[in-house]
Amino acid sequence: MTNRKLYTIETISEFHRITGLPKPQHPLISLIDYSLVDYQIEESEITWVQDLYFMGFKRDIQGKFHYGQSHYDFDEGLMSFIAPRQLVKLNISKSEKRPSGYILAFHPDFIWNTPLSKIINDYKFFGYDVNEALFVSEKEEEILIELFKGIEKEYQSGIDQFTQNIIIAQIGVILNYCERFYQRQFITRKKSNHQVLDKLEYILEDYFNDDNTINKGLPTAHFIAETLNVSPNYLGGLLKSLTGQTTQQHIHNKLIEKAKEKLSTTALSVSEIAYGLGFEHSQSFSKLFKTKTSLSPVEFRQSFN
Repeated sequence: MTNRKLYTIETISEFHRITGLPKPQHPLISLIDYSLVDYQIEESEITWVQDLYFMGFKRDIQGKFHYGQSHYDFDEGLMSFIAPRQLVKLNISKSEKRPSGYILAFHPDFIWNTPLSKIINDYKFFGYDVNEALFVSEKEEEILIELFKGIEKEYQSGIDQFTQNIIIAQIGVILNYCERFYQRQFITRKKSNHQVLDKLEYILEDYFNDDNTINKGLPTAHFIAETLNVSPNYLGGLLKSLTGQTTQQHIHNKLIEKAKEKLSTTALSVSEIAYGLGFEHSQSFSKLFKTKTSLSPVEFRQSFN
């Protein structure tokens, strides 16, 4: 039985060493040609936690790649994104077919105290599961690879006081293109995405109709995403693209809908309705209701008398 080891990859140099690559040309950033990667391990499966950002365009990767709770067979070209301190697992299968693509790896220190460091967490696809990766068209692929190669050319041409800012600007352009391409993907997968909306509606309806809601509490975005079998970040991006609203806003809309129903058709007190919908404190329910409707629960009920 093979003793599987958890690797910790703290630097660009360590990643180069574990993938059988020469020493990096820059200590904090590297563009890696995936066709040259040769994992220096005996196990058929490698698991690691890295202190690096990974942005990769990959095609024909050997084996299955695991990130979060999902895995994916890389038999088509796609972009994936991994943030620091995430657990990554790769099942390696030996094959004559060589993978292709690029990984842009950079250490958080490279962008420390720059405008990008303050906004990189706004790019939610760093938290998507691997099966929610970005499928790119041929034209989109050409754009991304050209930007990747531009970064490589910049740090290969010599490091001076302009190098960091130029590369960071190029990384920002890649991230913005990927944001655009994800919006395209949300739109072009209209049928399957609207099925997610239908399932979301069913889940919320079922949740608030459950007599045990008082014990379960309010539904969370994480619970909804888990029930739909997608990552919270992906669900948030999808809903924002299709409806302009966040997951939390959808939850609140359904909650207010059910509250209005109970206020107008039952004699339950405001406190009973609040607890029945999962609120721990009725004051919190009344505050949310007034924020959403401009009326207190009592004022809304009186409008029906």
